[in-house]
Amino acid sequence: SVWQPFPDLGIHVPASPDARVYVVALALALVSGLLFGMVPVRQVLRTNPYEIVKAGSAGTTGRRTTVRDVLLVVQIAICAVLVTSSMVAVRGLARSLNSHFGFEPRKAMLAGVDLKMAGYRGDSVTAMEKRMVDAMDAIPGVERAGLVNNPPLVTGGGWTSVVFRDETRDLRPSNVASSTFQYNISPDYFHAAGTALLSGRTFTLHDNRDAPPVAAVNQEFARRIFGSDRNALGKYFKVPDGTRFQVVGIVEDGRNFNFTESQQPAMFLPILQTDPLSSVWLVVRSTRDPQQLAAAMRSKLRELDAGLPVEIETWTKGMDFALFPSRMATISLGVLGLMGALLSITGIFGMAAYSVSKRMRELGIRMALGAQRKEVLRAALGRALRLLAYGSAAGLLLGILASRVLAFIVYQATPRDPLVLAGVVVAMAMLGLVATWIPAQRALSVDPMALLREE
Repeated sequence: SVWQPFPDLGIHVPASPDARVYVVALALALVSGLLFGMVPVRQVLRTNPYEIVKAGSAGTTGRRTTVRDVLLVVQIAICAVLVTSSMVAVRGLARSLNSHFGFEPRKAMLAGVDLKMAGYRGDSVTAMEKRMVDAMDAIPGVERAGLVNNPPLVTGGGWTSVVFRDETRDLRPSNVASSTFQYNISPDYFHAAGTALLSGRTFTLHDNRDAPPVAAVNQEFARRIFGSDRNALGKYFKVPDGTRFQVVGIVEDGRNFNFTESQQPAMFLPILQTDPLSSVWLVVRSTRDPQQLAAAMRSKLRELDAGLPVEIETWTKGMDFALFPSRMATISLGVLGLMGALLSITGIFGMAAYSVSKRMRELGIRMALGAQRKEVLRAALGRALRLLAYGSAAGLLLGILASRVLAFIVYQATPRDPLVLAGVVVAMAMLGLVATWIPAQRALSVDPMALLREE
């Protein structure tokens, strides 16, 4: 009755359907059944009994396009749209989990530490941060450990700030050059996070309050503020309090808040040059098993301070919040695609079975005259398969157009992916094969002599 998509965040979504939900569902089911059931009843009531008796059982199904054909094509097209969208979502989600985001979450652990809650203030915060990094580095199998105020793609990404160009004198909001994500980091953060340094240098322990303010920026920041990343190194920019920061390093672009955002500027400031943080995240890169590493990290932190509040998880697990829209879209479209496939199978089967039943005598005559099996199948199932092809083609085109909307929800959702297109074609062909299997067997089992004796 209560859904908890993010147990750690304490979000509780009531999910208790009341009687109105079931009443509406029942009403829709009854209306749909009565509405479409009235069509064949109307046809029966308008039938001329004399014409039926005169024609006997040799009546023809007709070759003109009927409303039933149109409805079946629409049904198949909707199924193809759902199948295409679900495959696009699945491919996009798979790419999201295996892409590079300006950092490498795999083989990285996060440990959120609240130093203020543990009673640390002022300079004691800085000292404790250094001890924590040293303790993580001392764990066997750890390649590098670093600190960051808020990891990208975890609980909303980094803080946001505004910056001004160095030549700006009037630091009013109207003169802001850009809004940017701000990360306060320790010297070894880039190595621990797997972020590539493209030019310049990383921070050192000498980049403290006694040294001139410095910063590392991503390529998008360099393009917006300085025109290009080649012009940024060694240049200055300002923050709202008037402090001038010199750019000493350029790092690769990455994702900050979610997977589908446009490329955003980001600046990285030395944690030793900023005000002490009340809470920080340790980033620990290692090849060890995550569970074993988490236990070793927790043990080391308890040795430093047994009352230190700490939350340890893999960086991939920490991105669940950012991945939530993509996962929900994939699950929802997958369920709808499965339901659409079942409806399409029902519709194609009904059309094929009806066609075979109405043309049994014709099929018997064809077989008596020496028709081949493929000719019998073409005569019996050709109409249903043509409708399947038309509906699938229309649905595939509509699915490609609909997938553009998915690109705003699912990272790297590309509808023109050859695997997606091939998958849709194979899926719709399999639906047609499953739906026409029984009618095809019935058509091939026709006994011409038995039919002619009945006539």
